[in-house]
Amino acid sequence: MNRKLLLVYTGGTIGMVPSGKGYVPSPNFRGRLQRHLDLPGLDVIELDRLIDSANLTPSDWAGIARVLVSHWDNYDGFVVLHGTDTMAYTASALSYMLRGCDKPVILTGAQIPLDQQRSDALDNVTTALAMAAMPQLREVCICFRNRLLRGNRARKISTNGLDAFDSPNAPWLGEAGIDISLRDEMRLPSDHPDFLIPEFDTRAVAALTLYPGIPAALVQATLGLPGLQGLIIHSYGAGNPPDANPVLIQALEHGVNQGISILNITQCLQGPVSQNAYATGAALDRIGVLPGSDLTPEAAFAKLHYLLATGHKGQALRRGLMQPLCGDSGD
Repeated sequence: MNRKLLLVYTGGTIGMVPSGKGYVPSPNFRGRLQRHLDLPGLDVIELDRLIDSANLTPSDWAGIARVLVSHWDNYDGFVVLHGTDTMAYTASALSYMLRGCDKPVILTGAQIPLDQQRSDALDNVTTALAMAAMPQLREVCICFRNRLLRGNRARKISTNGLDAFDSPNAPWLGEAGIDISLRDEMRLPSDHPDFLIPEFDTRAVAALTLYPGIPAALVQATLGLPGLQGLIIHSYGAGNPPDANPVLIQALEHGVNQGISILNITQCLQGPVSQNAYATGAALDRIGVLPGSDLTPEAAFAKLHYLLATGHKGQALRRGLMQPLCGDSGD
């Protein structure tokens, strides 16, 4: 390996071991990895507190970013081993915090722990390392089951399949077979690193999925949460709410008038929000709810958190949410 790489183990299924309560994170991942893989030229570090990714918080995003930035000048590429449940959230958040990065940052993990039979860990790790050694990659990506995906376009799509990740609204950045092929036309423009790692307020953003018969009181209660500054609503189809419930629409309008930024994304796996396509969606346009284009739920959540944490307000926040950032949407 000619290029110097750093592997950061944060926890997740890939390094878990059995316990009486099920699989749990386990330290000394480097030693266990060395039993399976020759690691010359590769440095491995572990977080002091390993994370089961279901317990991840926005503060953990910042912690991972700080580890990467503190080692940035000493390595040519980075691999982050992460639990699959919230990997797409972390990849999205890192893409914003490491904006303009000039080196590859590749997240991967496993559906089956490293030490278990039929584990997918080694294939994912070795492929991620190969991709992290490619200088033409200059962004945050997820590598899983030979697919290379833009981090803020990726989603976990399967609980038990080994091809657990895809990017439903964007082409893959590349694919590993006998050779690794990259889609050059998908690369982000070269830029200078513009790293900004804020202090996140976990209370600042909430998400609410609309469902048939949802009571307005639930929307009102969500908008009344202490410290709330932004809300993501997961609406139907092209961005449609139940506009026949005027109290619900009024609750959303009251939230907007109170200064809460409300971002509308679709529950559909593919396609963008188009709030003017139907009269129901136009109701959200009228009251100032922002359309979220084809942002993934994970990217929408991380983007709203990041913009709020970095001091964006008013029109600056509105512009930031509605414009593509780091290739996160199709508009």
